[in-house]
Amino acid sequence: MSFDPSRRRFMTVAAAAAAAAPLALRSLPAQAADLPKLAPTDTAAKALAYTENAATVKHPSFKAGSDCANCNFYKGAKGAAYGPCQLFPKNSVAAKGWCSAWAKKA
Repeated sequence: MSFDPSRRRFMTVAAAAAAAAPLALRSLPAQAADLPKLAPTDTAAKALAYTENAATVKHPSFKAGSDCANCNFYKGAKGAAYGPCQLFPKNSVAAKGWCSAWAKKA
């Protein structure tokens, strides 16, 4: 059996790529179109007083002008009606929505 550096290099790179692929795919942001909309009746949504319309919020910690679009946890595209949120990773939230975990976007 003879030593072939090109084959060894290929095998090393292929193994590294195979090991890194799941991590790379996991770090990609979820697209809002792929995620179902968060229902206000969802258990997690209820726990954080989520609503799809911040204009109707009557929560003690609500600050005027706060909504999902200007929250640090919201990762939706600017101008999109719905987008992913780090607090609700399996759902998209309304950009005009609000929840009690709202934190000013840095």
